[in-house]
Amino acid sequence: MKNLIIVESPAKARTISNFLGRNYKVVASKGHIRDLPKTQFGITIEDNNFTPKYVVSKDNKETVKELKKLAKEAEVIYLATDEDREGEAIGYHVAKAIGKEPTQLPRIVFHEITKSAIKKALDNPRVIDMDSVDAQQTRRLLDRIVGYKLSPLLASKIQRGLSAGRVQSSALKIVVDREREIKAFKPQEYWSIWALFDKKIESDIYSYKSKKISKLTISNKELADEIVESAKGSNFKVDKIEVTKKSAKTPPPFMTSTLQQAASTQLGFAPKRTMQIAQKLYEGVKTNSGVSGVITYMRTDSLNLAKEAVESAREFIQKSFGKEYLPTKAKSYVTKSKGAQEAHEAIRPTNVEFTPQIAAKYLESSELRLYTIIYNRFLASQMEDAKYELQNVFFKGADVVFKAQGKKMLFDGFYKVTGYSDKDTILPKLDEGQDVELTKIDAKQNFTEPPARYSEASLIKELEKRGIGRPSTYAPTITILQTRNYIEIDKKRIIPTEIAFTVIELLEKHFDEIVDSSFTSNMEEKLDLIAEGKESWQKVLGDFYAPFMEKIEKGKKDIPSQKKVTPIGEKCPDCEDGELVIRKGRYGEFISCSNFPKCKYSRNMKETKEGEKPQAEETTEVCEKCGSPMVIKNSRRGKFLACSAYPKCKNTKSLVPPKESKVPCPECGGKLLERSGRRGKFFGCENYPKCKFITNYEPIEKKCPECGYLMVHKELKAKSLDECLKCKYKENEVKR
Repeated sequence: MKNLIIVESPAKARTISNFLGRNYKVVASKGHIRDLPKTQFGITIEDNNFTPKYVVSKDNKETVKELKKLAKEAEVIYLATDEDREGEAIGYHVAKAIGKEPTQLPRIVFHEITKSAIKKALDNPRVIDMDSVDAQQTRRLLDRIVGYKLSPLLASKIQRGLSAGRVQSSALKIVVDREREIKAFKPQEYWSIWALFDKKIESDIYSYKSKKISKLTISNKELADEIVESAKGSNFKVDKIEVTKKSAKTPPPFMTSTLQQAASTQLGFAPKRTMQIAQKLYEGVKTNSGVSGVITYMRTDSLNLAKEAVESAREFIQKSFGKEYLPTKAKSYVTKSKGAQEAHEAIRPTNVEFTPQIAAKYLESSELRLYTIIYNRFLASQMEDAKYELQNVFFKGADVVFKAQGKKMLFDGFYKVTGYSDKDTILPKLDEGQDVELTKIDAKQNFTEPPARYSEASLIKELEKRGIGRPSTYAPTITILQTRNYIEIDKKRIIPTEIAFTVIELLEKHFDEIVDSSFTSNMEEKLDLIAEGKESWQKVLGDFYAPFMEKIEKGKKDIPSQKKVTPIGEKCPDCEDGELVIRKGRYGEFISCSNFPKCKYSRNMKETKEGEKPQAEETTEVCEKCGSPMVIKNSRRGKFLACSAYPKCKNTKSLVPPKESKVPCPECGGKLLERSGRRGKFFGCENYPKCKFITNYEPIEKKCPECGYLMVHKELKAKSLDECLKCKYKENEVKR
């Protein structure tokens, strides 16, 4: 039987299969194959021994069955999961799931999915690093303890659906603290003074009465007017000319956090989308030499570069741009990130000859855009610094000095690749002592601005700076804060919701270590020590668990409930025993039975004053199912018509008549109507449920020339086209 190689993803498996012969079978575990149970705590705690109970989920049972079968037939089983703690743990659990001892199976690692890298890895196998597995397991158990013990407390004291986590709560506090700064901010008045001298030389005030002017020095109109009048009555000369030459240092290659930041600011990609696209580029895409990974591993906090990659970059730079763009020595970089795993590599292209110009023929639009900034950044990191000249000219009057600044690029260096957006500002030729005429002066009132809300990019930068989380956690942390309704993102800025303040205030008062960034950062350092074999994972968990559980038990007794329920003077229609009350939920106020959770009756409501019974808007329309009046109600998707006899009659209708397609249903000839569902808009037959025809795409008034069935128009990320729903005949295909 063939040798078996087990990786995480099917895409990765397909790419590696292309590089190897018939003696190898490459299969995917599809991520974590074993994990803690979803419905139980899953950790047995006795005498500081934290024993996890790992289970194989229903979704993974078929995968495990197939892996076991292949493992029995294989001569050698290679574990080829990603080279980080998460990958090490996945490899460990794969081995356990198929009934093998993890440390007895060869483990191969690689930073890039290319033919040479895979063959080199197969020639140099190692074994599973149990210290890394222990570090990942500690993180998983720690997060389970916090989530499983603290989240129910929040739900019982504030509202259902809340959660807390070691990293997510620290991140949320950073966002809430910034919002507090903004709310407490008091603007300060200041004045800026600008002058224009002959030859149209723009300048800003530098000093007044021998005192240098800073941003807030001119704090009122009186002083501003005094300076302006002094300038108007002065004769100005060129007092001093300073010329200095400076360099713009080459940027380092990307690591996970800086890639997410650059993709957000330059491409408008959310961190989650950036990582999804980067995953595709890493696992394998079409290239001019077949399917291959075109970037190295994208979850890294290292700035190291392989010697071979640097040498190939230097050869390419000299060949493409000339000797003047190539430094005498290759450049190296060291990350400032806390606890960075320097054994890893930075994110770089796997083949420098696969330029963005060539890649444009093979990659989709979003893939190409991300690949281009990765490629250019890597190449720029090995080029010469840019050189420019700065010129400062000081114009002196009686009591006032103005300063004009000029800048001229002398050598573009790495900007040759990354591009340079600034324009040269060249001052006219002047001599010291030369008289100049003040032709215009203006004073402008300003006020200091509050600190800006975090964007996804700037929050990731802050998390990295404080040592909170790791490359693999940045994007998921922001996603879970959104999912839990703790934050909203408006115009790329993160805004905490009202419930976020309530949660953070409770955690600050009773569980300060959970939201303390230094605690979270120190815990990351302890996890690093576990991975290095310098710390016991059971001791780290034990030191945290006992005091944490004391606070949990104390909190259950001492933390007052912040749940507010307002009776509306109406009996529950389901149990006829409980009273209906107004509660607060993740999506705002709603009405439910006071006997919850025994009775689970609930309904949406309009906003009402406290104590006032909510009234639905009446209509003249009658329910076609039971004859009761229809009323207008609210939902998360907006207003809709509902039967007033609910819950006996659950008939609902949209307020807006559905859009009708000009094309009839291909199955029964009925009308095709545009409807909305959980996954967005679609076209469905009016005769549902008798006819269950649906399509996610808009039908077009043209039958398929091949089979005569319905054709639809598809707007996809990389192209648009008309396609038959039955035989998949395509036409009018346009690449974006």
